[in-house]
Amino acid sequence: MDSISQFKRKVCYMGAKVSFIGLGVMGFPMAGHLARSGQEVCVFNRTTAKAARWAQEFGGRTAPTPKQAAEGAQFVFVCVGNDNDVRGVVEGSEGVLQSMPPGSYLIDHTTTSASLARELAEAAALKEVLFLDAPVSGGQAGAENGALTIMVGGTEGAFEVAAPVMEAYGKSIKLMGPCGSGQMTKMVNQICIAGLVQGLSEGLHFAEQAGLDGQKVVDVICKGAAQSWQMDNRSSTMLKGEFDFGFAVDWMRKDLGIVLDEASHNGASLPITQIVDGFYAEIQAMGGNRWDTSSLIQRLRKP
Repeated sequence: MDSISQFKRKVCYMGAKVSFIGLGVMGFPMAGHLARSGQEVCVFNRTTAKAARWAQEFGGRTAPTPKQAAEGAQFVFVCVGNDNDVRGVVEGSEGVLQSMPPGSYLIDHTTTSASLARELAEAAALKEVLFLDAPVSGGQAGAENGALTIMVGGTEGAFEVAAPVMEAYGKSIKLMGPCGSGQMTKMVNQICIAGLVQGLSEGLHFAEQAGLDGQKVVDVICKGAAQSWQMDNRSSTMLKGEFDFGFAVDWMRKDLGIVLDEASHNGASLPITQIVDGFYAEIQAMGGNRWDTSSLIQRLRKP
C-alpha cells in the first residue's frame, strides 16, 4: 500500500487532527459534522462565545487564534466572509500558515475570487502545505444536513486525500481542475441562481397579480419544465413573505461582485446577472441586507 493510501486509511478509520476556522451559518454545522465523523476538531471564531457554544455542543476544542487552532493539524478548513477575511486568517501574523506542519492540507470553503485561490496556493506551497479551493453550495440547510455540493480546485493527489474528510458534510464533491477552478465553478453556480430566483419571483408575482392561488400554481408547474431547487425549497416561503432561510443578500452581492469582476477580465457577457445584482442592491436599500436571496420578490411587491 502506497503512502497516500495509507494516509487515507488513517484519516478515514482512525480520525484526523482537524482545525476549522469560521463558525458562521455554514461553518458551525460543517465543523460539527467533522466532529461527529470521528475527527479531532479544534475551532476558531472571531466571536469567542460562538466557539465556546460549538465546543459545548460537539465536544471539540477551541483556540484563541487561527495560528493556535492549526498547530499540528493534518487538515485546516476555512469558511469565513470575503477575500480579506481569508487573507487575515491564512496569511496574517496569527494566520494558519504560521503553524501548519509540512505535508498538511489547507482547504478554503469560502467563496472568493479565483485570483485569491491561486495566491493562497502559492503561499501554502512555500510552507510545503497543500491547498484546495473548495467553495460549497446548498445553503444553510445543506450544511446542517451534511448534504453540500463542493466544487474543488487543486491537484488530484491533494483532492484524493482530502475528499474522504469532506464527505462528513458533502454529498457531491468534484475536482474541477487546478487551483481557482473551484471558485470559477462557484461563480457559474451563482450566475444560475441569480437568474432562477428572479424568474421565480416574477412568476409568483404575476400569479398574485392575476388573482391565482400561488401555491396551487407551484404545485402544478413544479412537475414540469419550470421545476428547480429554488421552486421546490423557496416558493412557499416567498409566497408567505418569509426570508430568513440562510444565504443573505449581502453575501450574494459579494459573490456577484466577484462574478462581474471576473467577467470583466475573461470577456464573458452577463447582462442578466448584472441586472439582478442591481435588483439585490434595491433589496439592500429596502433594509433587506440580511434577508435571504429569495427576497427578490419583495421589490416587485413594493408600492
